[in-house]
Amino acid sequence: MASADDIRATVRKYVEAVGSGTAADVVALYREDATVEDPVGTEPHVGHAAITKFYEAIEPLKRSTELFTVRVAGNSAAFSFRVVTEFGDQKFTLDPIDVMTFDEDARITSMRAFWSQDDMVVG
Repeated sequence: MASADDIRATVRKYVEAVGSGTAADVVALYREDATVEDPVGTEPHVGHAAITKFYEAIEPLKRSTELFTVRVAGNSAAFSFRVVTEFGDQKFTLDPIDVMTFDEDARITSMRAFWSQDDMVVG
């Protein structure tokens, strides 16, 4: 099992990559057979190709992130963070809570993002 410190490091890299990296930067943190359910209740994206396509949607946007809290238990982590994206004159702010599981190398095996459209602040 990965150490809590290694899992926290992966979470930090993930939040940084979502905020300023490429889809490839984010996907590199996932195991090949990983799943992404973002938001929870939607059809999961399975495997690197599908996960890459999912993250490519934010790649051209101006964005930033801020990590608030990380809790690690066993091979899982729950964390809250803020992601701000800008599209034209509009700014979208979202504070999701993500739950991830990790393999022995601290690569992400699953990610579930808890948020809904009601949580999105447009301004």
